Amino acid sequence: MSPERPPTRTTTVPHTAWPSPISTSDVARAGLGLGFPSVLGDEVWWSEDRPAEGGRTTIMHRAADGTRRELLAAPWSARSRVHEYGGRSYAVAPGGLLVFANHADQRLYLVTADAEPVALTPDPERHAGLRYADLHIRDGHVWAVRERHHDDGKVDRAIVSISLDDPAIGHAGAEPIEHVTGSDFYAFPTISPDGAHLAYICWNHPRMPWQGTELRVTRLADGHSWMVKGGQTESVLAPRWRDDRHLYLISDWSGWWNLYQIGIYGTSLQALHPAEEEFAGALWRLGYAPYAVLGDGRLAVLHGRGDLRPAILDPDTGTLTDLDVPYDGWVPSLAADGMTLTGIAYGAAVPGSVVRIDAVTGRVEGLRRDVEELPDIAYLPEARAVEIESRFGRRVHAIVYPPANPVAKGEGLPPYVVAVHGGPTAHAVRALDLERAFFTSRGIGIIDVNYGGSSGYGRAYRERLRGQWGVIDVEDTIAAAEWLVAEGLADETRIAVRGGSAGGWTALAACCASRAFAGGVSYYGVSALAPLNATTHDFESRYVEWLVGAEDPVLYASREPLARAGDVRCPMLLLQGLDDPVVPPAQSEAFAAALAEHGVPCTYLTFEGESHGFRRAETRSAALAAELAFYQQIFWAGR
Repeated sequence: MSPERPPTRTTTVPHTAWPSPISTSDVARAGLGLGFPSVLGDEVWWSEDRPAEGGRTTIMHRAADGTRRELLAAPWSARSRVHEYGGRSYAVAPGGLLVFANHADQRLYLVTADAEPVALTPDPERHAGLRYADLHIRDGHVWAVRERHHDDGKVDRAIVSISLDDPAIGHAGAEPIEHVTGSDFYAFPTISPDGAHLAYICWNHPRMPWQGTELRVTRLADGHSWMVKGGQTESVLAPRWRDDRHLYLISDWSGWWNLYQIGIYGTSLQALHPAEEEFAGALWRLGYAPYAVLGDGRLAVLHGRGDLRPAILDPDTGTLTDLDVPYDGWVPSLAADGMTLTGIAYGAAVPGSVVRIDAVTGRVEGLRRDVEELPDIAYLPEARAVEIESRFGRRVHAIVYPPANPVAKGEGLPPYVVAVHGGPTAHAVRALDLERAFFTSRGIGIIDVNYGGSSGYGRAYRERLRGQWGVIDVEDTIAAAEWLVAEGLADETRIAVRGGSAGGWTALAACCASRAFAGGVSYYGVSALAPLNATTHDFESRYVEWLVGAEDPVLYASREPLARAGDVRCPMLLLQGLDDPVVPPAQSEAFAAALAEHGVPCTYLTFEGESHGFRRAETRSAALAAELAFYQQIFWAGR
């Protein structure tokens, strides 16, 4: 990509064929997946994905003098497989001590100074059968959520601690001590300042953490535990200790994830800043921290609808003061030490970045960008948040990205792609994305639709999808295509739909339900519900019950794309990782076969060694090239 400003003269070129400096390899190498920052004094750490190294995840350290170095050399990879989505896979302590979960065997390893990693936990009989995430170091112990996989397919979890002084480290490995067991899932283990109590979140099947969780406290001396807040219809997240007898927490009992303070026995609940905004996001990966406690007792928080912005909240007065930062949104993963705050921020024209803020002076410093070299800003699309009207007058949130190229223009209205996020309880944000710019710079517009069921807009918006997966999401996706036409933004004969995982399900189902689309693209999408229930991983194994209902052949056939493949009238492109434990390859294989049986053009591409979400640069490049070729074919067929 050339950083030089292009000439201003424009040439008329067919949409999809505009000359662009953004190549497939540029996109494939970008997106370092910066995550989970940590800060101690003037030192900062974060995790960083390396697409060019097969998707390996390393840990980066920025010293007090500003020098930056990588702490894990290949083949080490700090990536947890807890819940298959992983989460915070490392923890640090003063003196350069690092603990991380290694992707290959899922054991915890200890790194001191410049030494090689040594095994901290035992090697289980079942390969990668013990997994760890949500790591924290406190008083010479690592605390974590541990996941155990049994030979019969069952999975159990516990909150454990591992001594860093155990003589078995580096040999057989230190045996973890179980502190809490019995629930299906755990998150956010945190120790009270006096070391006497453990607070945590737990929940059980069939609920997901954005549906119903419990905040519990365990007395470490005798293991006695009790519930502080939460239940089956309240999502409680992110407990942090204010002092030895009070906790901060986030709860959506009001309809929005807001901040509260509560006594450890469930007394004196106090709303810190009631607002119809979210102060957290859906807990897909363990270890996120949507707020942090500063050295003066105030809280660094994130709040908003859709994109979250940073602010300082005084818990004594309820005063919320926004921080002046040059970013559009923040990932709900903050860390603080004293008055220094770090996080992961992004913007529509600003790469995702590790950012440090001095909460006293307000000084903002970018420490690392996930895209080091950008094309000229004229090749990047402008993001416009809109509300569209779906069926029965439902208001739906979306983000529009028109085509953008300073040296090319097209004749007539441009083609568009309706992009459907995964989850489905997730949401699209206004973040710079070279993959999106790859298409918009070639004359293809994109609209990201945050269909009913998306997070970021309150519990009622999420609850729209309860029992309605394959209905609400599909109707809202079709409404986005119709809105583009009604607004005069897109050529109605050249609109496609794309999505990954749950978004792939919606893309497939939308092509079954509507003639609005000239083609559909599914990345590892769900096509059939009963097989998904039988084969997917434990974390989401009961999710379909909430999304659609108990297993019923008639109900499932009315929703799932596989049963309705004969209704598809447009070409399809299916892309699938062959090692996917979340949506196994059989889902895409069956749909491709059904399309072939009905004479529907379909290209099915598979990728060895890829899981749920493509990580390798060569895979990402090949998939992107195939998707562009697909659009060029369907948007110009018969013209």
